[in-house]
Amino acid sequence: MHKKVYEALNWASSFLKEHDRDENAGELLLMWILGWSRARLLSELRMELPDREYDGFIEVVKEHVTGRPIQHIIGYEEFYGRRFIVNENVLIPRPETEELIVAVLERLGTYFGPSSKLKCADIGTGSGAIAVTMKLERPELVVSASDISEAALKIAQKNAEALGAEIDFRHGDLLEPFLNEKWDIILSNPPYIPNEEKLSEVVSEHEPHNALFGGVDGLDFYRRFANDLPKLTNKKALIAFEIGAGQGEIVAAMMKKAFPDSKTDIILDINGKDRIVLTQTCPFGDCPQRDGFNV
Repeated sequence: MHKKVYEALNWASSFLKEHDRDENAGELLLMWILGWSRARLLSELRMELPDREYDGFIEVVKEHVTGRPIQHIIGYEEFYGRRFIVNENVLIPRPETEELIVAVLERLGTYFGPSSKLKCADIGTGSGAIAVTMKLERPELVVSASDISEAALKIAQKNAEALGAEIDFRHGDLLEPFLNEKWDIILSNPPYIPNEEKLSEVVSEHEPHNALFGGVDGLDFYRRFANDLPKLTNKKALIAFEIGAGQGEIVAAMMKKAFPDSKTDIILDINGKDRIVLTQTCPFGDCPQRDGFNV
């Protein structure tokens, strides 16, 4: 006897809850199996599912219960309204990182003025979500992105091509690929989880550890940034990091020490946790100018 859509979803919800998974995951997986939008899924709840689709749905729900992320099963994640390819070689983009993009975009015009020659670097790009989004939201930017993982860079390049974003991708460790150049905007969502912190098996067993863990206290990469950034930013620059909850004051202090005349803000995420440290290195508009552009 064929199962109806609502019966399949009810089974999935109970099964997922029983195994301590998000009971709403069934909707996403069935939408993927059927190639439907959520609106269509909800309007077709009494439709009978063909055996092939129903069996496939059972299979992927059970696969998710073993710990494999939904995004790895379906092959993508939505970020800033766009679909990004993901796999085990890249961190799955999170909604919190969208807030980093929003914070930077809100400040670009007022901070830099109508300049069209701003150079933006995304350090540790992973899937390319930050770099691609910045380029598509502000096409006038010259955007580069780096990663220490060649496998991650291949995914980022695929995403840039699929979404029509012109990005200069570079392979190397942290800021190394950007030395001997001067940059206006530096963005990064570096590894910031303390080494000993326990994570869900969905994360710890399926996402790259070199994109998650940032040393004993999770702050190793911010220390390296604070040490090296003054060497490669223009006099007037905007620097923004995603951070872990509780790391804001420490990272902000590092940036204030690196850029003594800067304005550094800690920005809370939608859940009220410190999530972004944003530094404007020349906040009062008195930086030297050349031909109408910052130097």
